[in-house]
Parts: sequence; C-alpha cells; structure tokens
Amino acid sequence: MSRSRSAILWGLVGALAFLVLVQGYRLAVGTLGVDVFTSFGLAVLIGAVVAVASYLAEPRLASKGRT
Repeated sequence: MSRSRSAILWGLVGALAFLVLVQGYRLAVGTLGVDVFTSFGLAVLIGAVVAVASYLAEPRLASKGRT
C-alpha cells in the first residue's frame, strides 16, 4: 500500500473516531454546545491532522522494525 493512501485511510479513521466520540457524548450527556456542522468541520480538521502526522511518522515507524 502506498504511503499517501495509508495516510488518507488513517485520517479517515481519526475523523470517524472523533465523530463516534461526539455522538457518544451526545447520547450520554445531552447537548454538546456545538451544532452538527461544527462537529463535521472539526472532524475534517482532525482527519487532516491525523493524515499529515501519519504520513510524516510512517518512515520512522517503518525503520524501527528493521535492524
């Protein structure tokens, strides 16, 4: 799998995990104080940050397994 494709998938996982946490909080507590569109915007931002971080960290993590 290519490095960029892997990073995009990790970003998607990060964004979906954030949305799951937001939904769980709303179910457990009630209102969150932000609307749905803001939650989606934050999820996109978090997904982008996770994708960039995983793209930058992948070579270092891959080299850790090789001796």
